[in-house]
Amino acid sequence: MTTVATGTGVGPLLRGWRERRRLSQLELALRADSSARHISFVETGRSRPSEDMVLRLAEQLDVPVRERNALLLAAGYAPRFTESTLDDPRLDTLREGIEQLLAGYDPYPALVVDGSYTVVAANESIGMLLTGVPDHLLTPPMNAMRITLHPEGLAPRIRNLREWRGHLLAQMERQIALARSEALRELYEEVAAYPLPEATGEPGDREDPEPYPYFALPMRIEHDGRVLSFVSSISTFNTPMDVTVAELAIETFLPADPATVAYLRSLKG
Repeated sequence: MTTVATGTGVGPLLRGWRERRRLSQLELALRADSSARHISFVETGRSRPSEDMVLRLAEQLDVPVRERNALLLAAGYAPRFTESTLDDPRLDTLREGIEQLLAGYDPYPALVVDGSYTVVAANESIGMLLTGVPDHLLTPPMNAMRITLHPEGLAPRIRNLREWRGHLLAQMERQIALARSEALRELYEEVAAYPLPEATGEPGDREDPEPYPYFALPMRIEHDGRVLSFVSSISTFNTPMDVTVAELAIETFLPADPATVAYLRSLKG
């Protein structure tokens, strides 16, 4: 959960987001149909921004929905965006749509995670990849990063682990920079500290990996005596108005070679 330090006004928070986005006061003012003078007054506390101005600046700074609520609170306004539980009846249509999407993606693996990589839904094909993973990693709430990088999880079976691990850690670093989440930072520190198994010598598992002949970095993972190759795609919801929905991500694994396609289709008969 995001917390706002006691006594922190909206001005310093907005300045922090502006500096994070590497924008000048003038650039932000032009984007938000304001003036550099007004932006300066807001950041220094000389002027209290209207609720509309807070939301307009947050939009131009691409502030996450949860953090927009924090900005509104710091400015003395009520939060604008709700935070529902996934079993809230108002999200029935959303859940049904996600279930249909995941089922339709079979026989290719797909799952849905929240902002801390907790798995909230998955299709049957994910179970195929998780064969052999110990129960303590699969007991809810399951965490996708732990399952992937834990030395008892998928990590020993990922043939290009160093490359794939680097990709996942860089992804988490970008998220930490975007959202001030202590839970996400703690998760990053945990999984980054997991020991690496001995290098296999394959491309991607060496210190100097060779380029892959794929259109995107694949995850190459052993399964039942064969090596399957996947590239992942992550989708989020456009213009979310709820914190929970804003932090959901649908990750699908697209086969990266014809052999993987044929094998997955054969499993479904």
